Amino acid sequence: MRRGLDRIIQQGKGGLVVLGHNDAVSRVSSGGFKLQGATFTPARLAELSKMDGGIVLDDSWSTILEANVHFLPNGTIPTEETGARHRTAERLAVETQKPVVAVSEGRRVATLFYDGKKVELAQPTEVAAHVNQDLQSLDRLRARLDDSESRLTRLEVTGMVTYRHAVTVIQRAEMVERLGRLVASRAATLGDEGRVVAVQLNDLLLGVDHTMRLVLLDYLRPLRSGSVEKALDTLDTLTPSDLEDPSRVGKELGFPDLDDPAEPRGHRILSKVARLPESVREEIVRDFGSVAKLMAADESDFLRVEGVGETRARQLKAFFDRLHSSAQEWEAILD
Repeated sequence: MRRGLDRIIQQGKGGLVVLGHNDAVSRVSSGGFKLQGATFTPARLAELSKMDGGIVLDDSWSTILEANVHFLPNGTIPTEETGARHRTAERLAVETQKPVVAVSEGRRVATLFYDGKKVELAQPTEVAAHVNQDLQSLDRLRARLDDSESRLTRLEVTGMVTYRHAVTVIQRAEMVERLGRLVASRAATLGDEGRVVAVQLNDLLLGVDHTMRLVLLDYLRPLRSGSVEKALDTLDTLTPSDLEDPSRVGKELGFPDLDDPAEPRGHRILSKVARLPESVREEIVRDFGSVAKLMAADESDFLRVEGVGETRARQLKAFFDRLHSSAQEWEAILD
């Protein structure tokens, strides 16, 4: 589809394409002609756009149903567009609830109207430049998130963690998620070229939402059913400037003073134990209640938990011993 629209722009012709078909599309269509078995190709779309009327595709965009169609949408639908083609496209999108693309002959730009939104589809080279820049920024931000999470682990193990350290991880995770959504929306206009970006993006976003949820599980006070989802919704409503302010983030999440010592429950640290089922992790957290108690536990303490046998008890003890050794090495480096 992206290549087809680019061909229409390159040949210096305008165009109007309805991306889908339903009864509403039929009602506002007049004239034109139906096509039989016209599989969509970029070249075919560009050739058919040379006629005065518009083009209608099926819902999968794989077949061209009609061409040279004259559209007559409801003229009372409000629109701020001035050109006849774009006014028709916006009204069509509202009345049919289908995506509609208008290609401007003079400006040589394709504009998508859908779900009350208007999006100008920039040239792929321009979009690619922005996307590459954003991916570099996202890579740096993800590295900062990983660093802050590693620091959070060390401070939890040594009993020196405060709510400020948890907020730092939450802030950076939310920033990564937001930038990821921006990159995804831009990459969507690249067509096939966007698939490479999608792979890179998936790697950079891997585990971010999971980490944020586990940090919230560890630090929200009190923790009730739906608390994590409510906190995520709250974060989503914060403006960029509010998100950059740790005090504001902490206040919105209901945290006490950010420099107060915190007592994490242990969900996030236990998630790093290999092959530990979530149900067993929750039982361990319910039994111990804090990272400090997990660090002080021995094998017999872990054996008391339902779902923990001797092998898993040894695994847990070895895991926390390694964390303790790593924390001691870290403290020695700081000294």
